[in-house]
Amino acid sequence: MTAEFAPWQQRVYDRAVEALDSGRMGHALLLCGPALLGKRAVAERLAQHVLGCAQDPRAQRLFAAGTHPDYSAMGFIPTKDGSRLRSELVIEQIRELSAKLTLTPQYGASRVALIDPADAINHAACNALLKTLEEPHPGRYLWLVAANPMRLPATIRSRCQRLDFRLPPHDEALAWLQAQGHAADAAGEALDAARGHPGLADAWLRDGGMELRRAVAADLGAIARGELAVTEAARRWTGDDDAAQRLRHAADLAATQASAGLTDPMRSRRLVAWFDAANRTRDLLRTTVRADLAVLELLLAWVKVRA
Repeated sequence: MTAEFAPWQQRVYDRAVEALDSGRMGHALLLCGPALLGKRAVAERLAQHVLGCAQDPRAQRLFAAGTHPDYSAMGFIPTKDGSRLRSELVIEQIRELSAKLTLTPQYGASRVALIDPADAINHAACNALLKTLEEPHPGRYLWLVAANPMRLPATIRSRCQRLDFRLPPHDEALAWLQAQGHAADAAGEALDAARGHPGLADAWLRDGGMELRRAVAADLGAIARGELAVTEAARRWTGDDDAAQRLRHAADLAATQASAGLTDPMRSRRLVAWFDAANRTRDLLRTTVRADLAVLELLLAWVKVRA
């Protein structure tokens, strides 16, 4: 019916199906855990299960085409001028989704609505969503997908059952990466860099993320040795769409160095502080701050860390 699941996805799916079929799952579900672990894929497969697609080939074709009348998925929509996607989910979207949930199902007795990423819902939309959660209709399912569930208000989280996605055992993750066609050595290196996250390691191996990580490490080393000007590095790091990923790699490399330098507590504390600063700078990139100036300040601090 659909692509084969990774082992950790299959475990979560089986547990959820058992709860659904036994009546132990309510109308609201929060699928949470690190990004790139397959939460959306599991949610969609669960929707197909609830909507009986396995028993109805036409319903399955409609679902695959994105036109099943009893399934609605909400995500980022374009801005009013159409130049880009919004960075948050807004109240009009929640109201539209809630209205669809009240309609009579056209196939079977159920309707499913999916919100992804739910942790991007703005304040006004959260209030509208809370009303929908408090007034469930029989046979209606509202599922939220969130990599950062703590960004959701406690009032919403408390009204949802959680379905947690966790990093799989190292050997399982490594075997899965090799099954995706990655060489053993490259898979092991990427998995270690991703701190055991197979989805992230797979993405880095496919999109050049590991090469970018090596380039970031080389730049940090060159800056520390005085071989690369901080201003030049800041321009390089913010000159394309990879600035946030560079900062993620930089923060992780600092954390790795801090862990390796436990015999020098002062240096480790400086590295940990810089790790925090790198993550704050990455968050700043989503605002109107000038990226090159923010990264310049961060890299100037790196010089002092490594002094």
